[in-house]
Order: sequence, then structure tokens, then C-alpha cells
Amino acid sequence: MTGHSSFGILPLAGFAVGITAARRADELGALLVRKGATVRYGPAIRIVPLADDTELRAATGTLLEDPVDIVVATTGIGFRGWIEAAEGWGLGDELLTQLSKATLLARGPKARGAIRAAALSEDYSPVSESNAELLQYLLESGVDGKRIAVQLHGEPLPYFVESLVGAGARVIEVPVYRWVGPADPGPLDRLIDAVLDGSIDAMPFTSAPAAASTLAMAKRTGRQAALVNALTHRVLVACVGPITAAPLAALGIPTVQPDRSRIGALARTVAEALVARSPRLCAAGRKIELRGQAAIVDGQLREVAPAPMAVLRALAAEPGRVVSRRELTAALPSGGEEHAVETAIGRLRTSLGESKLVQTVVKRGYRLAVERSTA
Repeated sequence: MTGHSSFGILPLAGFAVGITAARRADELGALLVRKGATVRYGPAIRIVPLADDTELRAATGTLLEDPVDIVVATTGIGFRGWIEAAEGWGLGDELLTQLSKATLLARGPKARGAIRAAALSEDYSPVSESNAELLQYLLESGVDGKRIAVQLHGEPLPYFVESLVGAGARVIEVPVYRWVGPADPGPLDRLIDAVLDGSIDAMPFTSAPAAASTLAMAKRTGRQAALVNALTHRVLVACVGPITAAPLAALGIPTVQPDRSRIGALARTVAEALVARSPRLCAAGRKIELRGQAAIVDGQLREVAPAPMAVLRALAAEPGRVVSRRELTAALPSGGEEHAVETAIGRLRTSLGESKLVQTVVKRGYRLAVERSTA
């Protein structure tokens, strides 16, 4: 198999990333593709507006009857939807009047834009654009005895709301739209399969509902244990912030998070973490770097299929150690018999373009012809 020249190899070349986002999926995907990644999309959620929803009207009525001290706008689309719904009920002017008397907090620039578009002005917006910093600001400002309206993301924000209530606030939750499952679950179903067969290396999540929906689909189809195992031990899981990470953390899945809750920062974090965990070694006089779905051999990027790559990773875990056929069988994405290992070894040698890199140790197994590891 021919490789690509090492000149200009992008940092994520050879890695495959799965994206489950509804909003801003294209933006995140473009950032990763620009770094060389292959991207697969499997939307886990979609937005359903609730302009005629009884809960939204009830929450609005409660606010109008007993004005609030603070209003938290978490998303631009949600805040705009709230104002539009109130206008549809003939309550638009009344709602805007009450909002103008309250302290307005905006999670990020889109929420700020929506507030300003309504001829209002925000009093505070966190630099990080995160709910976590917004919550910290509220708690440090003191909320005891305050009435606070929180425009929801699309599902309840229990940690956010419970923290405010625990600090003495009275909270009105304003549900403007909801996240629901995707209209077509097929792409997400196939993305989960790709994670399980070893052909996805990273899963960045931009919202808690997307993470929860992905896990829920796996559970409904009897694959949750396998998915949690893959996300815990093999796939890099990145989240835009701690609230997004919560459904994953509840199952013990480790995540990496950027310092700032932004899409660009999330893409950089994914790239840095994948590169940092790429093994580098020397074998049979060749310099080798393992990527997710490829290996760089003496500066040549060589694509490697999931089963041979699983074998290569097992051999590279302790470079030079003889790994038994039984161990290698267990390392294969779908298990298999010992002959599956022999097939994978043959394909691996072909993919790497140098049969001497993987040595057969008669009656014991296989090893990499390792001389020394490199930084």
C-alpha cells in the first residue's frame, strides 16, 4: 500500500472523529477536517421549539404575576423563541417590560445578541461562555431570597437549578425548546457501530443531551456496556464543559475538556489529546508513530484497518514483549478465533510496508522488532 509523504502531514491525519451534535456540527467538523481528521456524523438530537407549549406559557405567566430579580439567558435561539412565543400570546410588551427591570445574564455572545435584539441589555456575560462560570458568578453575588428565571437549554439543568435553590434562590425554569431524539436514528446507530468496531478514535460532545441520547440509544439496542467500555478505555471523549460531561461522568467515562467552553477550543483539545497519546517507537530500523486508523512509518502515512490496528496497538503497548495469540485475539474489536489474529498480522505487515516490523515467535506469539522507544 502506498503512503503519503511526511511533508505536510496534518496533526489529525489518520484519526477518525465521531460528531453527535445538532447545532454547530458542521462548524466543529470543519475545524477537525482542517487538521486532517476524517469526520463521521451521527446526530443524536434535534431541536423542537415549544412556541405553543403549556409549560412555557405557565412559566411566563408566573414571571409576569410575580416579577423576578434575575433572568438567565442560556442560548440565543431559546431567548428569541421565548420573546416570539410571548408576542404570539399577546404578552410580548408585558414580558419585555418585566425583563427590562430584571438583572439580565447571558451565557455567551449569541444569548447577548438575542437580548440586545430585544432592545434590552445584559448585565453580565462570562468570558468562558460556560454555564459553570455563570453559576459561580451568581453564587458569589449572593442569591438568597432572589427570584431567578432560567431559560433552559432544551432539557432541565438540574445541577445549575439545584445549586441556586440550595443557596436560597427561588427558581422559575423557562423551557423554550427541547432536545429530542434524531428524526433519523440511522446515522447515530452506525456511528455507535463504528465506535465498537474500532474505527472511531474520538467523540467530542457539545451538549449533555447529545451525550445522554447517544448512551440511551446504545442502551436500547443492548450495546451500552460495550460502548461505555470503548469510551472508557480506547476512544478519546472530549466535552465542551462539565455540564456536557455529566451524563458520561455518571457512568465513569473519563473526559477531557478545554479551558474555555468554545467550539474552537474543543477542536484544539481533541487534536492535542490525540497527538499526545500517539505511541512513537523504533522497530527494524524504522521510526513508527501510531495514529488512530493509520501509522506513520519513516514519514509515510499508511492507512491500517481496525483489526490490524488493534493488533498493532497491543504489540506497541509493551514494545518488544512477545504477545500471545490469545491476548491478540482478545484485543480484536470483535474478538474471533486465532486464525483471525494470523489474518490481522498478515494485513498489518502489508499495511506497514515492511514485514520485518512484526516478528513471529514460534509457539509463543508475535512481537515488534523494537530497538528503542523515542520521545
